[in-house]
Amino acid sequence: MYKYEGQLVHQSHDDEGVIEIIDHDGVRALHFGSEARQSTMLLDDPNQLHSLYARAMMALLLFHDNPKDILMIGLGGGTVTKFLLHQFAECNIKVIEYRRGVLKIARSHFGLPLDPRLKVKIGCGAEYVNQQSKIKSAQHDLIMIDAFDHSGMAPEVGNEIFFDHCRTLLSDTGLLVINLWGTDKNLFQTVAWNMGRVFDWRILFLPVRRRGNIIGFAFGENKPKPSMKELQLKAKQLEQQYQLEFPVFVQDFKRNNNKVLNRVFRQ
Repeated sequence: MYKYEGQLVHQSHDDEGVIEIIDHDGVRALHFGSEARQSTMLLDDPNQLHSLYARAMMALLLFHDNPKDILMIGLGGGTVTKFLLHQFAECNIKVIEYRRGVLKIARSHFGLPLDPRLKVKIGCGAEYVNQQSKIKSAQHDLIMIDAFDHSGMAPEVGNEIFFDHCRTLLSDTGLLVINLWGTDKNLFQTVAWNMGRVFDWRILFLPVRRRGNIIGFAFGENKPKPSMKELQLKAKQLEQQYQLEFPVFVQDFKRNNNKVLNRVFRQ
């Protein structure tokens, strides 16, 4: 078993395996029995986003700066959920988390609040979107997917049927954001193809610098198209507001999405 650097402050087991929390150099990390860190939190600034992939997911604010009705698939330590609740007073969040033990840890060790704007359901995210897509369309203006276990991305949230159900649940001006694992090139290409087909190639990918994660973004059919200049100006404003590296995100969007830029940006 991987020997963690730092202090083991919690260890528990459920049907899916081990849940461990390590504190090291002022950072708390959630592990599922492997070296990979599922969530991280600064102990002296728990409301700020620490992990690079979570910060990159917030590039969504360049396109959708006031989310109101959010569906999240996967909770982890709840750091992204907590950030959204802290920053957006009018938002309501529904989280689907597969493991009840993970929810308990998010509450007890990562400060996920009991908040009337937050509802957490224990269950399979893919099954949930399938069921909800048959009940009512356009329920959410933001869908965020971060569903990983100890070995990688959950396969249920990368197929074409899943993205089709998400598109049904998304408003026509909404945004879908997904955390992908880019080092498995075949899996990444398959998921990217499925996203592109379902969302008519209104997609962008943001590689997370110094990490294997790639964040995918898919846009509703009537999402307004910004110009690149408008996005650069907005990035500077957002950087000052949230202390996140939005200008870097814009650079990396431009560098890594040549084939689909005209689907998302106004020329």
